[in-house]
Amino acid sequence: MQTTIYPDWKDKVVYSDDGPQPQILMVDEKVKFILAGLLPGQQIPDHAEAQAIYHFLEGQGWMTVDGERTAVSSGATIVMPEGASRGVEAKTRLTFLATRIS
Repeated sequence: MQTTIYPDWKDKVVYSDDGPQPQILMVDEKVKFILAGLLPGQQIPDHAEAQAIYHFLEGQGWMTVDGERTAVSSGATIVMPEGASRGVEAKTRLTFLATRIS
């Protein structure tokens, strides 16, 4: 694997009126790093996934994990086991880094 440096994640994140446009920062057979930005009111519907860690970089919103809705804001980190259903909804412009672990 080659080292990649992102001096400022703000240069990489995409906010779109057409909905979330996740940017894959790195992927291999064990892990996938995804940077995602949502505009106010946008959401990622509930879906089951691999084990994951979501770290919120800016903004405010909600994350639903297995039916439990939790307020999130910059600095929040949520760790989920494999198979947990999860979704995200933005109250303000919301940015997060999702790490999926296979």
